[in-house]
Amino acid sequence: MTPSEPHGTGPRDQLVELARHGDSVIMHDREPWRIGELDENHRHSAVLILFGALDAVPSHYAEHTDGPGRDLDVLLVQRAATLRAHPGQVAFPGGRLDPPDGEPGTFLDVPGGRVSAPHVRAALREAHEETGVDPDGVEVLGALHPVPLPVSNHLVTPVIGWWRSPSPVDVVDHAESSLVFRVPVLDLINPAHRYYATVTRGQHTYKSPAFDVRVADVAEPITVWGFTGVIIDRVLDWLGWSVEWDRSLKRPAPRFGPKA
Repeated sequence: MTPSEPHGTGPRDQLVELARHGDSVIMHDREPWRIGELDENHRHSAVLILFGALDAVPSHYAEHTDGPGRDLDVLLVQRAATLRAHPGQVAFPGGRLDPPDGEPGTFLDVPGGRVSAPHVRAALREAHEETGVDPDGVEVLGALHPVPLPVSNHLVTPVIGWWRSPSPVDVVDHAESSLVFRVPVLDLINPAHRYYATVTRGQHTYKSPAFDVRVADVAEPITVWGFTGVIIDRVLDWLGWSVEWDRSLKRPAPRFGPKA
């Protein structure tokens, strides 16, 4: 099965197929986005990619509105600008595995296959702690292959969730997050919102897919890039939901926190 082929009939069916073929979603095939490598003491983490029915804040993108996924949104958080790690960046809710989550090696059977139970528990626990989302309203469909995040020395498992019973979400701890918001899939596929964000380290410039999205009551667009941008780009492509965009566009990635 390839990303260009149709998957299932509805968006939940397509997401289940994505989970079943999670190992085929390649995260580093098109651009050099990884800076460094994991060392032997890396930590295990999980994030929740939570798709739900579009809330009361619709997309204003009038094109490409037909097809699965067009009436969905995705839950994201913006990290506080005062944090030492990834300040101000947009991310999926998630974090490190804690001892109560259990040791890797135990599994759950979900619609998309077997998944690591500790990673599922960590993703749901962290999402609840960061956004207030009710874990009982989330159906875990499966997971993608673990993705290395060398800049923080974590191996991250993206857990795919279906928001079968949406609950109110907002910032829980302002020391950790500055925003919690739901972004319409239509805003993510809008070609006018897409480009490559670049970061220069020494003589090397790295790039990642980026998305500029509007958030209610926020004056300026919010940029989704880096690790989260790569995952969203790959997921949209695999599902066949993405729309062609100008891959020659490059802009410096936004910066937050103390300047180097």
